[in-house]
Amino acid sequence: MDISSLLGYVLGLGLIVWSMAHGGGLSGLALFVHPAAAAVVCGGSMAAIMIHFPMSDVKNFVKVMLKIFLHKMPSPTEEIERIISYANLARRDGLLALESKLQEVKDPFFAKGVQLVIDGFSAETVKDILILEAEVEKQRHAVGKKMLEQFGTFAPAFGMVETLIGLVQMLSNLSDPSKIGAGMAGALVGTFYGAFLANLVFLPMAGKCDIRAKEEYQRRELVIEGIAAIQSGEKPQLIKERLKGFLPPVQRKSIPA
Repeated sequence: MDISSLLGYVLGLGLIVWSMAHGGGLSGLALFVHPAAAAVVCGGSMAAIMIHFPMSDVKNFVKVMLKIFLHKMPSPTEEIERIISYANLARRDGLLALESKLQEVKDPFFAKGVQLVIDGFSAETVKDILILEAEVEKQRHAVGKKMLEQFGTFAPAFGMVETLIGLVQMLSNLSDPSKIGAGMAGALVGTFYGAFLANLVFLPMAGKCDIRAKEEYQRRELVIEGIAAIQSGEKPQLIKERLKGFLPPVQRKSIPA
């Protein structure tokens, strides 16, 4: 669970709900309940996403959002320690000894790299294959980020569409001045929904998705360098010193000798 994202949404939603209720309690909150506006903003934005992207990408939209909260990656220090332990095992018992460790590897990318080493491919071939897979994965993350950004772009636009619909309906019934205030308030709810979804939900999610993708790609680069070094038969101590370059200086001391 991503505590930062969770706390951010709790804080943001709490402040907005407090502001809505500040002027009139529950009756103040009721002013912002508008099913038609929610349907136009959410449904219209989703329809635009379906037009903009192929269905194969749209199907993964919910998974992309859930990954913001639920995805947990091993820390770079954990990856370095694992690579060093594998390097020691390969140097002591040979590359085939790594096969006993495959069942312990939960990361498919890391497991594939170890399997390529066991199969006897050269270090350059292993590196080329893993780099290609990392690049393809990076492109998939870019699509997920783009969908979130587009949703954040479409939501305010459809909020404005709902506002215009409400204004047209209100202006068509000016014969009853007592309904003008309520009609104007209802029309503006669509704009509120669009701004809320864009600035507290989807654009922040897109930013977090971008950060996650960069962290993931950096970790992939670390794994590629480590596995290629194991295949080349480099000394574990040399591998460790090389992989420390992926860490900020404050974390390098945490790698055991």
